[in-house]
Amino acid sequence: MQNRVTRLFEIEYPIVQAGMIWASGWRLASAVSNAGGLGLIGSGSMYPDVLREHIQKCKAATKKPFGVNVPLLYPDIDKHIQIIIEEKVPIVFTSAGNPKTWTSILKKEGIKVVHVVSSSKFALKSQEAGCDAVVAEGFEAGGHNGREETTTLVLIPAVCEAVTIPVLAAGGIATGKQMHAVMVLGADGVQVGSRFVASPEASSHENFKNRIISSAEGDTQLTLKQLTPVRMLKNDFYLQVQEAEQRCASVDELQKLLGRGRAKKGMFEGDMKEGELEIGQVSAIIKKIKPAAEIVKELWDEFEESLAQPLK
Repeated sequence: MQNRVTRLFEIEYPIVQAGMIWASGWRLASAVSNAGGLGLIGSGSMYPDVLREHIQKCKAATKKPFGVNVPLLYPDIDKHIQIIIEEKVPIVFTSAGNPKTWTSILKKEGIKVVHVVSSSKFALKSQEAGCDAVVAEGFEAGGHNGREETTTLVLIPAVCEAVTIPVLAAGGIATGKQMHAVMVLGADGVQVGSRFVASPEASSHENFKNRIISSAEGDTQLTLKQLTPVRMLKNDFYLQVQEAEQRCASVDELQKLLGRGRAKKGMFEGDMKEGELEIGQVSAIIKKIKPAAEIVKELWDEFEESLAQPLK
């Protein structure tokens, strides 16, 4: 299959692996790219020298295109951008900030730029900033989320109507049937996060992967809305946040409760009680840890099967 996304990124399938913190290192990114999708290194949990190491190792592990996801609120963003330019990374996905800040600088270096949005308004701003595509991420997604709380089913057609650049759908997508559904709504491809966390190549702790595949419907919740909305699995830390929010705790108190390194503690170090466990609602239907290449193949095979099925 060839469409606007596969041509833009020079990949086989319109499947992008999200650049998730504490999960998306060079092993996962290269495995997805080698399987025909687009792998992304998640730079949000990396110091600049660590990012450079992951980029170089990814180059050695795949000859196919890969990219880096850069949260624009990262404190050393200028160093990350410089490393990306120096290492000639072909594709950058940006999130959590104003796309105008770095898009023109990256594009002058021949880098393709995609911005993650949660509304049609910000999709238009991304297009105006010169982005090559956008990721429209619905409320179902794991981790940091949009304040609009718009579901993928509503967001995708709205964004597709608002912009002319390619649109990748994200949030609640882990199967080929779900991929088919969002492409019927107008998306040119998908960005998949949670499904790839439950893979051997993901750098997340085994405790976290096992917690994902044992989760059920309703086990995630969007919380910390006074700071930055984040979807996480319910655990002891989540209950502490809920208690604080129910008694109208101040922003300062919530920030103190969150502290530093809470996400690393949970997702990377494996503390299932006190760590922040960022994952999407779709974790409820992920029941097995599988290699990244197998995930890509299953997504595509099921997508094609779904295309061929008549309506019941």
